[in-house]
Amino acid sequence: MTALQTAVESLIKKIQQATQTTQRLTVALELPANTDLIDWMESQPLFPKFYWQSRDSREEVVALGQIKTFTDPMAAEKVLLDEQRIWGGRSFDGRTSRNRRCLSSFFFLPQLEVIRLDGNWQLAVNLSADDKESTLQALSQITPDTSEVPEIKSKILGRSYAPDFAGWSAMIGNALDAISQNLFEKVVLARRTTLQLDLPVSPAQLLKASRSRNISSFHFMMAMDAKHCFVGSTPERLFLRQERDLQTEALAGTIGRGQDLSEDDQLAQWLMDDNKNRYENRLVVDDIVSRLVPRCETMNVAETPELVRLRKVQHLKRSIGAQLNEQVYSADLLDSLQPTAAIAGLPRDKALDFITEHEPFARGWYSGAVGFLSRQRSEFCVAIRSALIMGEELHLFAGAGIVPGSTADSEWQELDRKTSTLCSLLGSDEPELERKSA
Repeated sequence: MTALQTAVESLIKKIQQATQTTQRLTVALELPANTDLIDWMESQPLFPKFYWQSRDSREEVVALGQIKTFTDPMAAEKVLLDEQRIWGGRSFDGRTSRNRRCLSSFFFLPQLEVIRLDGNWQLAVNLSADDKESTLQALSQITPDTSEVPEIKSKILGRSYAPDFAGWSAMIGNALDAISQNLFEKVVLARRTTLQLDLPVSPAQLLKASRSRNISSFHFMMAMDAKHCFVGSTPERLFLRQERDLQTEALAGTIGRGQDLSEDDQLAQWLMDDNKNRYENRLVVDDIVSRLVPRCETMNVAETPELVRLRKVQHLKRSIGAQLNEQVYSADLLDSLQPTAAIAGLPRDKALDFITEHEPFARGWYSGAVGFLSRQRSEFCVAIRSALIMGEELHLFAGAGIVPGSTADSEWQELDRKTSTLCSLLGSDEPELERKSA
């Protein structure tokens, strides 16, 4: 990537000539259309690392190194310059009594970003007013030599679940009892699947394989260091905010894909007509609308759900657009919308209490929000269809909305379909019986 070397050298000169008040510099990059940012990112020694590809694939960013970190996105939003973005996310249950190890949120202003928007590339750096040397040092560590991330060769030897099927069945029974007693209308319960592999898989391998096969999804990777990484390919947007324009959505209601076009259409029609799934989707719409009303001048909600077809599942989605009031920050929207009824339940607090009491693991970053925040434009996805990679450990996560009519068996199968978004990227040496058993 000689163009990158040229851009780095150009930026170094600009930084050396920059005034004390300069906080961001960019240069254009002339890179081939087939340049793979995941390959490049994997070759770089800087941490934290953050990878982002928008759902429409128009924007792709790698952010490396940190000028400053934030646990409060509002504090960051108020000091950012116009072109600066912080990257990171908010966890589902970090810094709570059950998950003190996970941060409640982590955002960082990166030392450098490589950005592709449509066919245009940029290299950007952020500068600290009193420490330009750290950015110069980061640029000096950038290596132009890129090795291609190898294809996944790992095979699944076995898997374990938290909860197992017996625990899942008991948890669903408790949830349906609570719903019948009007403690809440819906709760989203999750399962962690831990894979035993013959060979470790790297985060970059999983991300690259998923990006090539799971289209119409946000793809992200957040690595604090070389041994702790959160990766995902999620279809669900939490929100996109551009100035005062807001787009969000209710993605709830799920069925699998068919073996052929005819079966696929039959399943899709069943989903569109099914009262349980439409009710589950409506609850999410109602929750989002109620949370946005105080922050919006106008709002437009799609009258009927549309079908979203992904590689392994089909979903119901209703789009919601709004015009925000003056002086609404993106951090305000994070507070209002996350966690939505699509990943927690309704009412939120009652559902969260049930999750805390009954789920046998801490969710951490799973079902949190991941993305970027800036003064003009912010976008976050809901961190589902995700994996936590810690050294040689690989944990996958999936959840299912529990409402009247839910059964333990059908929801367990839904978890399998959702987990297969990433699981199917790996080979398998599991016995057939083990794969099918609950």
